[in-house]
Amino acid sequence: MKKVLFLGDSITDAQRSYQEDEHHYIGQGYTEMAAGKLAYAHPGEYEFTNKGISGNRIVDLYARIKKDCWNLKPDYISILIGVNDVWHELEEENGVDAKRFDHIYRTLIQETIERLPECKIMLMEPFSQPGYTMGHDEYNDTFRSETEKRAAIVGKIAEDFGMVFVPLQKDLDEVSKKYGYQVWAEDGVHPTLTGNAFLAKKWMEGFEKLVQTKE
Repeated sequence: MKKVLFLGDSITDAQRSYQEDEHHYIGQGYTEMAAGKLAYAHPGEYEFTNKGISGNRIVDLYARIKKDCWNLKPDYISILIGVNDVWHELEEENGVDAKRFDHIYRTLIQETIERLPECKIMLMEPFSQPGYTMGHDEYNDTFRSETEKRAAIVGKIAEDFGMVFVPLQKDLDEVSKKYGYQVWAEDGVHPTLTGNAFLAKKWMEGFEKLVQTKE
């Protein structure tokens, strides 16, 4: 059975189980939706583990990468992280600037490749939406521009390492213009039911590419 591991922050966490039976309770967000579709399409072929933790920045993910990733020896990894690196700076002056974000993310990827050379990795684009971000409208422009910097970094890392990159922001902007931002992420960050369905669709598209990549 192939092991699929989700890594990220609260968007990935989505109230997932922290108990030993976590393979059966992997959250209520895009992870559950995507895993359900994949499991239904390929019964008994995949085992899913969600190690997203609410509030995580790239530095937090790196600090726990051995326990929550390398030790599990997954066959596939998807990572969605970056928004808290911006959010925490605006709220608490405890974010991760773009240069440091780049350095730590690259280090995490490089070390993961060295320890899990057979594993395939997919990087998802961090995103943000206007409207009610953190309840402070004055932060929207800064929040968006800084998130875009992290998104560009993730895209470049995926390119440099020859990994699958899952773009989200452009398509999210398009559907938001058509139906309204609050339909997808009421606070500008955390997806609604509709937003999670959007992420799950994009995840599935990325995963299809991932399984086709060469070892």
